[in-house]
Amino acid sequence: MLPDKIIFSFKIALEAILANRVRSLLTALGIIFGVSAVIAMLAIGNGAQQEIIKQMKLIGVNNIVIQPIVEQKEEQLDGEKKSNGNNKFSPGLHMQDVENMKEVIPGITDMSPEIELESYVVHGGVRRSAKIIGVDTSYFKVYDFEFYKGLPFSSVNLENGDPVCVIGKAIETRFFSQEDPIGKQIKCGGNWLTIVGVLDERHFTDTNLESLGIRNANLDVYIPLQTMLIRFKDRSRVTRHSIDQFRMESQQNDNNQESKTTATNYHQLDKLVVQVDKTEDLTTTSSVIRRMLTRRHNGVVDFEITIPELLLKQQQRTNDIFNIVLGAIAGISLLVGGIGIMNIMLASVMERIKEIGLRIALGAKKKDIILQFLMESILISVFGGLLGIILGIGFSITVSQFADIPTVISFESILLSFGVSASVGVLFGYMPAKRAASQNPIESLRYE
Repeated sequence: MLPDKIIFSFKIALEAILANRVRSLLTALGIIFGVSAVIAMLAIGNGAQQEIIKQMKLIGVNNIVIQPIVEQKEEQLDGEKKSNGNNKFSPGLHMQDVENMKEVIPGITDMSPEIELESYVVHGGVRRSAKIIGVDTSYFKVYDFEFYKGLPFSSVNLENGDPVCVIGKAIETRFFSQEDPIGKQIKCGGNWLTIVGVLDERHFTDTNLESLGIRNANLDVYIPLQTMLIRFKDRSRVTRHSIDQFRMESQQNDNNQESKTTATNYHQLDKLVVQVDKTEDLTTTSSVIRRMLTRRHNGVVDFEITIPELLLKQQQRTNDIFNIVLGAIAGISLLVGGIGIMNIMLASVMERIKEIGLRIALGAKKKDIILQFLMESILISVFGGLLGIILGIGFSITVSQFADIPTVISFESILLSFGVSASVGVLFGYMPAKRAASQNPIESLRYE
């Protein structure tokens, strides 16, 4: 018996909605925009979350990045003596720093020193510019690289300084599109190197490259660190060329005090990545590293330490706050939509008092009247929810395509928004339905 009453009430509610299409659509606008805002907000939040996870993979987990500062900017004030600290010597970021950290600081799982060299790659009569990166065997583990072909160079290659290399996917595509590069040789700078591995392709955005301070690994050539120091460059070694270059720069500064010369990079390493065991130890370990390097460099702060993971977590917290604000706005829209439904349903009750009186006089019970008007408010909210879902999905796709903001539409967000819209119809439709059921049938039949 109850299903029959529900079907009957559904038909009456649907007829009432279709008889006032424009009013019903305007009533549902708050629900429509509220649901679409919830879906779009969650889609943007999920997209930002996935983007942060991708960035975490690019920078590695629990990494501390140490980079050298080449030029120290200092000025002497008039009437004051030059500080003695300016005359202090710093060896710069050096392999000795790496060995010292390994021996002293606990909780370090891996360390990856790097040396960069702007050079070129030649193979098969084709030449293109590329970066040659000197790394050790832990580099690929620290940055969680996967290999498309081959394997990383071994610890024996690292110790002996063998002429081997690992290339990025773009290098393979450019030079070895028709053949397997493993075992082949390419000329990097003035040295021939044997390819032992090809990195799997990684997708980078300009935002990733700039904000995280990472390189496009698809375009790089990786060689053992000892190979870089022995066969390419080692800034810690004093050579006739370095002496002549220093003498020339000194003469230029003596001849013209106002001339600006490019600062010479005296650091042996271009970057040092330290991976710690626990995330909670990142800040403490970075503080210990800072004090240790300052002491080893004779008080000269010629380095900077960053913790990319903490920066990303701060960005994630900002995104969470942004999502909460958007959620509050969407909630207000749903609240306004519910109030609109209540308002229209109360007006509908006043318009249909005679109809209510007639139904009660013919034997309808209070619960039948309540079910009729409650069904009408539920239908309005459900239809509004369905339109809001379509609008929210469309808005999310539009934002992703035209604003270049990643969005991920989840089934949970659709289910949540639809459930909320249906609940709004029940909550805000019950009071008008109860008021309709409480009408006196005799007074209702006399109502003009």
